[in-house]
Order: sequence, then C-alpha cells, then structure tokens
Amino acid sequence: MRTLIFPISLGLALCLSACKKSNEPYVPYVRVNFTIRPSDPQFNKLNVPGGWINVTGGSRGIILYRKSNDEFLAFDRHCTFRVADFCRVSVNNTQIMAQDTCCGSEFVLTDGSVAKGPASQPLLQYQTVWDGFTLQVFN
Repeated sequence: MRTLIFPISLGLALCLSACKKSNEPYVPYVRVNFTIRPSDPQFNKLNVPGGWINVTGGSRGIILYRKSNDEFLAFDRHCTFRVADFCRVSVNNTQIMAQDTCCGSEFVLTDGSVAKGPASQPLLQYQTVWDGFTLQVFN
C-alpha cells in the first residue's frame, strides 16, 4: 500500500511544483499601439544605430532603441524581477544596458536579455514596424 501512496504523493508534489512555476507574476498587460516619426526633433536620438529614448506607454514606460538602420526595438521599462514592486529600468551610462536600481538587475538593450540577476526573465518586448519614415510600436 505504501508503494502506491509514494508515487501518488510524488506525482502530486511534482504537479504542485510545476503549477507554482506557471503562476509566477508577469509584467501587467497594457495595450500599446502608437506611431512616431524618428525624424521629428523630439526623437532625434533615434536617428542613429545605438540611439535610444524613453516614451510613455506600457506598464512603466517604454525604451525605444535603434539596433540598426532598419531595426528598432521596444521594451517595457517594468523590471521582470519582483514584478509587484513596480520597479523601473533605466538606460545606464554604458548606453547599451538598462538597469533596475531596486534589485540591481541589468538587461541588454540589443535584445532585452538579462545580463545580471537576480532577474531571470528578459524585458517585455513590444513589436515594431519600420517603413523608413514612421515607426509603429504595438502588442
């Protein structure tokens, strides 16, 4: 009888463990859909690869980053570690990393990946479409 209880208990423990992981908090969903013209003076930092700006939107603001002449990236500034703390990342003096001053996590602007923990999830990324004149950001 014990041999039957052990596998059931083990199976239940594994299920609860797996379920717990799927219930980790995520950056809140906020509808994003806007278009800008990088040639406008307020967005002039986006005119060269490696340029970035902060704009309003998303959960805690959005970082727009120009990766190349033809590619832009958009990341929510909401840190993915302890999401309930509502901490915000900011581009640091390297100009290619975003850092959360609450926990010290760092993220790479070229892809949003974690460069330094304790965060383990990348920044939330929004979709972008560049037609050569306007940049659309949306989810």
